[in-house]
Amino acid sequence: MSHFQALTTALSATVGLGNIAGVAIAITVGGPGATFWLIIAGFLGMSSKFVECTLGVKYRKIDKFGVVSGGPMYYLSEGLKKRKMKWLGLVLSFIFAVLVIGGAFGGGNMFQANQAFSQLALMVPSISGYGAYFGIILAILVGIVIIGGIKSIARVTDKIVPFMALLYVGTAMVIIIMNIDKTGSAFGLILSGAFAPAAIKGGIIGVLIVGFQRAAFSNEAGVGSAAIAHSAVKTDEPISEGFVALLEPFVDTVVICTMTALVIIFTGQYTNPLGLEGTQLTSQAFGSVFSWFPYLLLIAIFLFAFSTMISWSYYGLKGFDYLFGGISEKLFGNRKVTDTIFRFIFLGVIVVGASSTLGAVTDFADMMILTMGIPNILGLIIMAPEVKKDLISYISRVKSGEIKRY
Repeated sequence: MSHFQALTTALSATVGLGNIAGVAIAITVGGPGATFWLIIAGFLGMSSKFVECTLGVKYRKIDKFGVVSGGPMYYLSEGLKKRKMKWLGLVLSFIFAVLVIGGAFGGGNMFQANQAFSQLALMVPSISGYGAYFGIILAILVGIVIIGGIKSIARVTDKIVPFMALLYVGTAMVIIIMNIDKTGSAFGLILSGAFAPAAIKGGIIGVLIVGFQRAAFSNEAGVGSAAIAHSAVKTDEPISEGFVALLEPFVDTVVICTMTALVIIFTGQYTNPLGLEGTQLTSQAFGSVFSWFPYLLLIAIFLFAFSTMISWSYYGLKGFDYLFGGISEKLFGNRKVTDTIFRFIFLGVIVVGASSTLGAVTDFADMMILTMGIPNILGLIIMAPEVKKDLISYISRVKSGEIKRY
């Protein structure tokens, strides 16, 4: 797929309900000060996203059918083998493959379905007990897209992502402009809360952890998932894709998460007087300005959830294929059997997520997605000198004219 499709596919997985529900959770737990650490984590995440997506393209595999596979499973095993750390690479790649499957079921599926239904139930209270039915409908819609594989997913995301980002950002911008006179006091709350929070909230370290945790859940920098999508890009220059990928944490966290936080703070909902959770708090903030804004937010939330789920289905599929695809190929001559098994399990988990409680879903999603960073970041640190060398080579070839500018 193209650079733009790779970017939108990865963005569709990151620009999701972490930006809406995740920011609300961060502010509920850590106060407005958590926003500061969200922004810092976004800038730091640009570096780790650059490294992991560069390595994803560099170590990708293309099989005899032309199917591309890449991501931490491959650069951890192959990259560390080059450094005479074969067994460490095999262990880390196995752990990551298991965790990415769990992440696909948790943060990339259950959390999205849960919060999409939560917002719908807020708008239409009479359906609050019918989460499973909503999950079945959503599973059918997701199934229609993911059966076609990464090309089908890319064709959908390169249309949905720009639209949903403009819809959500545009709505947030209206509220921010209407309350522009409160900008100074809002940033005052953010800065004072970042460095001098109430002791009951866990102090500076507590707020920092909440901010970084929600940022990592939202932009997935260091988690390694985006490298799986970027591996399928049409390019012979891994560094060029690294440059494309580093835009994601900036767009996702520095821009969109900050706008969500400002809406919640500007409208005074950061105190959470009604004791709302996740997307419902963000919806209340939007609705306090215009009563019909939550309906626009409902559309945005559904698109965010849908696009995140179709992208994460691909991430989980690649982890599942890494572990079991070889068995399928030996028994049936191809890897399609394991692909089909995973897709059916993934679609079934959507129903579970839509009918579960937020607390249980968030805990499971956090455990899976954030622990993906452990094997991945260890590998990134070991292979960082290799990426630095490739970066120097790439820049020198651009300057010499060997690589053409567009």
